[in-house]
Amino acid sequence: MKVGIIGVGAVGTSCAKSMLLRGSCHEIVLLDVNERRAQGVATDLSHGELLCPPTRIIAGSYDALVGTSIVVITAGINEQAGKAIDRGDKLGRLRLLPHNASVYKDIVPRLARVAQNATILVVTDPPDPLADIARQLTKTNPVLSSGTFLDTLRFRLQLARRLSCHPSSVEAFVVGEHGTSQVYVWSSAQIGSESVFAHAARIGWDRNKFRSEVESAVKYANIDIIEGTGASQHGIGIVTARLVEAMLRNEGLVAPVGVFQPQFSVTLSLPAIIGYGGVSKVLVPALSAEESDALTKSAKTLAEALATIT
Repeated sequence: MKVGIIGVGAVGTSCAKSMLLRGSCHEIVLLDVNERRAQGVATDLSHGELLCPPTRIIAGSYDALVGTSIVVITAGINEQAGKAIDRGDKLGRLRLLPHNASVYKDIVPRLARVAQNATILVVTDPPDPLADIARQLTKTNPVLSSGTFLDTLRFRLQLARRLSCHPSSVEAFVVGEHGTSQVYVWSSAQIGSESVFAHAARIGWDRNKFRSEVESAVKYANIDIIEGTGASQHGIGIVTARLVEAMLRNEGLVAPVGVFQPQFSVTLSLPAIIGYGGVSKVLVPALSAEESDALTKSAKTLAEALATIT
C-alpha cells in the first residue's frame, strides 16, 4: 500500500504526518518542487517511524510514484499567500484557482505517465474545480477531491458543542462547494434521531441565532485558524489520512467528497461510498427546497469559476 504526496508545504507535511501516525499505508513518497524540503520533511518524519505502525517514508521524483495506489496533491499557493482570507470576499478559495490550475497542468500529466491507475485525491484549494481540471488532464486516473468532508466535521463539531454531546453523535452534512457557497443540510441534521432544530429549541436556543452562529463558525473556520497559526493544516491532514485508509482498505466509508456530478457538470460534494479506486456510489440526500436551490447555486458558482480557466 503505497501513497504519494505531491506538495510538501504545511498541508502536505500534515498529511504525511497523519498517515504515519495512523498507519494509513505501508509507504509514503514525498515530492516537492523544492527537493531539499521534501527530503528534509521525509528525514524528519522518518526518525519517528520506529514508534509508529510500520511505514516507510521517503522523498523521491515522479519515477518514485510507480506502483502507488493513491497520489495526494496538495501543491499550490495557500489562502494566505493567495490573499483569500477576507470574510467578505464571495470568491473565497476560488481566488486561488488561476494560479493553482497552472500548477496542476504541470503536475497531473507527469503523474499520469508513471502512475496511470493511481487514484488522484485533490486537496489543494479550491479542490472541486481543480479536480475537474485534473480529470481533464488524465484519461486513466480516477479523480476525487477532499470536498466538504472537513466542513462536515466542523459542522458536527459546532453543533455538538452547543448541544452538549460528542460530535460522533451528530448526523449532519455539508454539501456542494468546499468554499463560500457550501450548503448546510439542516433539514436532516439530527442528534439521537431527534432533529437538531427541535433539540436546540427544547433547550432554549433561538433557531435563527443558532443557525447563524453555527454556519459562520464553519464557513470561516479556516480564516480563524490562519489568523492564529498562519496555515490551516492539521484538520485536513487527518481528513486526508482517513480518506486514504478508506480507499486502500475498501471500507465503504460514507463521507461527502468531491466527485464529478453529471447533473451539474462539475465536481462538488455529496455523500458517497468510498473504497478501492475512490467513490463506488454517490448517495443523494433528501434536501429541502431551500437546500436544493442552494446546491444548484453552488454548482453554478463552481461552473463559472471553472469556465474562466478552461
